[in-house]
Amino acid sequence: MTGLSAQEIKTGPSAEFIMAVVSQRNYKTAEEIVEIEKGVDTTVDMHVTAMKMVKPGMQELDIVVEIEKIARATGGDISFPTIATISGQTLHNHYHGNIIEAGQLFLLDCGAETSMAYAGDLSSTFPVGQTFTDLQKDIYNLVLKSHYACVDALKPGVTFKEVHRAACLTITEGLKSMGLMKGDAESAVEAGAHALFFPCGTGHMMGLDIHDMENLGEEFVGYGGEPKSTQFGLKSLRLGRVMEPDFVVTIEPGIYFIPELTDQWRSQKKFMEYLNYDEIDKFRDFGGIRNEEDYLITPDGKRLLGSKRKPMLIEEVEALRK
Repeated sequence: MTGLSAQEIKTGPSAEFIMAVVSQRNYKTAEEIVEIEKGVDTTVDMHVTAMKMVKPGMQELDIVVEIEKIARATGGDISFPTIATISGQTLHNHYHGNIIEAGQLFLLDCGAETSMAYAGDLSSTFPVGQTFTDLQKDIYNLVLKSHYACVDALKPGVTFKEVHRAACLTITEGLKSMGLMKGDAESAVEAGAHALFFPCGTGHMMGLDIHDMENLGEEFVGYGGEPKSTQFGLKSLRLGRVMEPDFVVTIEPGIYFIPELTDQWRSQKKFMEYLNYDEIDKFRDFGGIRNEEDYLITPDGKRLLGSKRKPMLIEEVEALRK
């Protein structure tokens, strides 16, 4: 018993107690890693099944039903509500009523939870048809490049905010080469212009919760009690603290073309020095792309979790689609 009334508990949480819980759960034991990897492996099975089964004329819900069976067949459950959509530009889109058509991209973000309640969390993006279009390949490969820039930066002693920045710079430079952005990349990222395409964060902690412990407050879990940024895009980065061995994190940068946000910024003449709105308008119906993997921070770097590898390269994905 705390000796506090329910109202006092609700309005006056103990920061010291929260930080103690966070400090305990941040560091995953060997036994916990074994359990998390079970969840990750089942999640890979879910993604591979979806990549193989998607066909034009299906409803998004058809895919959701099949892959969630895989999670529950292990004795566990899904680790969070499944995102399975042709409208990948809408972040955390849980609507599954669209009929999918050839030429579209299908974004899947799902996870399995083990019987001991440890989570896996992976994302994939793949064509509804058998192959990506050339334009889809260009954006997909840029997202992959940003993904691996994050992985390269991931190690103890580095803040996750630096990992996120690696993705932001890679995306900005790539979009500059395609004519969608312009100006100095460092300055564009500092100003937040890239957030038109990447308005979310690169990853989060993972464990017993899919966003581990975030009900305790992101400033405690993701920032060690330090304040978060208020800048659009960066304020959505759930994790910014220094990485330490035995942390488990996700890596999931993406590129999203959000017509409503583009129209709003253009009407405000926002970041005109960095954004080529005429070129951006050509991508209004593109959607969004992200891929996601789960990593353990080790004493000398990082390790991809799971004994099964989720297909990510274009040729690997297209091989499953055929």
